[in-house]
Amino acid sequence: MNPNINSNISIIGVAMDLGAGTPGVALGPSALRYAGLTKRLEDIGYDIEDTGDIMAEKNMPPYQSIGKLKFLEQVVKVNTDLCNKVSEVMEKGRFPLILGGDHSIAIGTIAGILQYKNNPGIIWFDAHADINTEETSPTGNIHGMPVAVSLGFGHEKLISIGGDDKKINPEKIVYIGCRDVDAGEKRFLKELGITVFTMHEVDKYGMTEIIERAIKIAGTDTDGIHVSFDLDSLDPLYVMGTGTRVPGGLSYRESNFALEMIAQSGKLISAEFVEVNPLIDHKNRTAKYAVALIGSLLGEWLI
Repeated sequence: MNPNINSNISIIGVAMDLGAGTPGVALGPSALRYAGLTKRLEDIGYDIEDTGDIMAEKNMPPYQSIGKLKFLEQVVKVNTDLCNKVSEVMEKGRFPLILGGDHSIAIGTIAGILQYKNNPGIIWFDAHADINTEETSPTGNIHGMPVAVSLGFGHEKLISIGGDDKKINPEKIVYIGCRDVDAGEKRFLKELGITVFTMHEVDKYGMTEIIERAIKIAGTDTDGIHVSFDLDSLDPLYVMGTGTRVPGGLSYRESNFALEMIAQSGKLISAEFVEVNPLIDHKNRTAKYAVALIGSLLGEWLI
C-alpha cells in the first residue's frame, strides 16, 4: 500500500441514475461491492467503513423536469446529502471513496470536498467534458453538467449545493480521455483555459507524459488531487456496462497505469468511480474492471 494514502477509507454509494439518459447506473454501487471491492481494499491493507448508499427518491412520476433540466429536484436532494456525507467523512480524517451512480453525483462529491479543502485539484477521466449548462445541453441530462456546476455555472439550485462561494479553480482541472465534446462545451473550455488531454494527446505523447503533466497541474499549489473516473473513458471494447459509450477510448492497461502514477504521487485526497451500469453489462465485467482500477489508484502493486 502506498504509505502516503490515507489508510482509512469510507465507501459512500450513491444509487442514482436520474442524471443519466440510460437507467441502470443506480445499481452501480451494488455491482462494485458484488465484484469484491471491500475485500480487495482490505487485502491491500486499508481499514474500510462502508456507509451504505444514498438513495434517490422513489415513487415519482416517470419524468420530471424544471425547464430543460431532468429530475432537477431529486438530483439536488441526492447531491446535497452526498455533500454532507463527504464533508463528514473528511472531517473524521478518512478518505472518501464514492461509488456511482451517474456522473451528476460529482456535484455533491466536489461540494463536500470543498467544505474541507479550499483548493483541490481535479483529474477528470471521461469520454465527455460534462461542462454543459441548461443552455448548452442537447439533452437536459444533469450528468453532463457537473464540472460547470462545480465551477459556479448553471441552475441556482445546483450551484448553491455546499455554498455559492465554494467552487473549484478552472486552472487546476485536467481532463483525460475526452473524445465526444459538445459545441457549447468546446467554447466554454477554451474561454476558461481548462487543460484537456483528448485521445489525440494520449496517442501523441503517451500516458506517462500525460499523467506527469496532469499531476503537475492538479497537484501544484493545491490541497491535493481528487480523481473523478467515468468508466466510459475506457474504450467500449473493455467496458460494455456503461451508458454513453464512445469508440476509441483508453485501454484497460493505460487506465491502470495512469491511476498507479497518481497513487505514486502521494497527492490523492479523494476519488469517485461512476457510470457502472450492470443492466447492460456482461457477467458484471465492467464492475470487475472498475474494482481493479480502484485498486490501482489506491496503491495495489503487483510486487
